[in-house]
Amino acid sequence: MKRWILALLLGLLTVPALAAGRLAQVDLIDAHSGRTLPVYYDQGRYYVAGVPGREYSIRIRNRSHTDLLAVVSVDGVNVVTGETAAVDQGGYILGKRQRFDIKGWRKSLEQVASFYFSNLDDSYASRTGRPDNVGVIGVALFKRKVELPFFEGFSSAPEPAAPRARESEERSEDAARLGTGHGRRQNSVVRYGEFERESASPNEIVTIYYDSRANLVARGIIPVVRTIPHPFPSGFVADPPNG
Repeated sequence: MKRWILALLLGLLTVPALAAGRLAQVDLIDAHSGRTLPVYYDQGRYYVAGVPGREYSIRIRNRSHTDLLAVVSVDGVNVVTGETAAVDQGGYILGKRQRFDIKGWRKSLEQVASFYFSNLDDSYASRTGRPDNVGVIGVALFKRKVELPFFEGFSSAPEPAAPRARESEERSEDAARLGTGHGRRQNSVVRYGEFERESASPNEIVTIYYDSRANLVARGIIPVVRTIPHPFPSGFVADPPNG
């Protein structure tokens, strides 16, 4: 049985208006303001607009009544091990209704290197020679295997594993699109734990794409509210400032 990182219990979470995930709620949190970044839904995909230079964290809240293993990738890189991401790698264990903020790339059991929105060339994935999947965050969720009691003369066929989500390739040609950098060290304490998966395939994969607001507006993902000048907006003529 493999060893997995166990996230510490942090308490309850106020549910935002928009969230991604059925088994777990997945949000991106602005580190400066503590606010949840708005999620935009377009053609079956979730998108978030990032601000270059701003730190962020990935907040995961277990919505289910069982333990979950969350294998997390940013730009195609496992945030715990630094490997090119695959669903069979290590991740974070969350108890039922537990919440955890993943603040950066895991450096030890005590520290991470902060996530921040960077330009493409400065992203950790690009700096380590893996730029092809910059601009996407993935959370593969696994339920813990539960041993059922055995009754003589009774058997049932195992439930088929949930299919792995397949994403079509989408690349932006805009050179100013965002990635995630390898930032300052900060404390984030976890410990090792044991987890046996219910199946080899994830029970759910949550995918959130991100880019600059300008790029998402240009692609029509963020709607633009255009104001039309009005010829008669008010009544009498006011004095100009300082005059």
